[in-house]
Amino acid sequence: MGGDRLTVRDLRVTFDGFTAVDGVDLDIHPGDLRFLIGPNGAGKTTLVDAVTGLVKATGSVRFGDQDLLGRPVHKIARMGIGRTFQTATVFEELTVLQNLDIACGAGRGPWTMLRRRKHVPEPVANALETTGLAHLHDRPAGTLAHGQKQWLEIGMLLVQDVRLLLLDEPVAGMSHDEREATGALLQRISTDRTVVVIEHDMDFMRSFARSVSVLHAGKVLSEGTVAEVQADTKVQEVYLGRTAEPEPAMPEPAAAMPVAVTEEA
Repeated sequence: MGGDRLTVRDLRVTFDGFTAVDGVDLDIHPGDLRFLIGPNGAGKTTLVDAVTGLVKATGSVRFGDQDLLGRPVHKIARMGIGRTFQTATVFEELTVLQNLDIACGAGRGPWTMLRRRKHVPEPVANALETTGLAHLHDRPAGTLAHGQKQWLEIGMLLVQDVRLLLLDEPVAGMSHDEREATGALLQRISTDRTVVVIEHDMDFMRSFARSVSVLHAGKVLSEGTVAEVQADTKVQEVYLGRTAEPEPAMPEPAAAMPVAVTEEA
């Protein structure tokens, strides 16, 4: 895990003359739980799109010792990088176990995938335990609660041994208890993986972020711990919308979901 560092230098993404990401530098170390925050249009999702190969970009993005820019999406995924979107990606008619099986690429055909079996591959068993879904392994994914579907999507990344998880608002629409459980899940995952979270929910960020990068107009406005970022007057002016003062109470959390990329050789 020591080499799984994400290094971004002078990253730029332009759409028809509009610069959405404007010279971003980031260093995200193994085991970090980094939150990307900022106003709508700040470039957060576009930055993640660039890292995962969904949009063209210039500059440099390295994961460990490998360059990412210019590689196709599926090859970036094979390098241990996974992401979630704000739309569920589970197979709703299949069970939790079958969803994880498919993501794991366990080598079972479409018909055998639909049959019960006694043996569960270790990565799948581990993901069931980590996500707290073991007791629901035979439940059709479409019947899961909203939060549980998000956890299943994260589990679909875990079975692929993803080393860097990029999660786009993972708690949007969740209840308070679901948000707390999701935060605890992200903390567990980040003990041996790197997790980057795009988030608008400030309470969730305060509770679980190890480090924070604030984006504004495609640039990094501020970076540091939660306390450091909240104390930054630039952040207060453009994002938090207030001048320096004692930290007020903020509303409860909110967020997103994952996507497993399975690609044949």
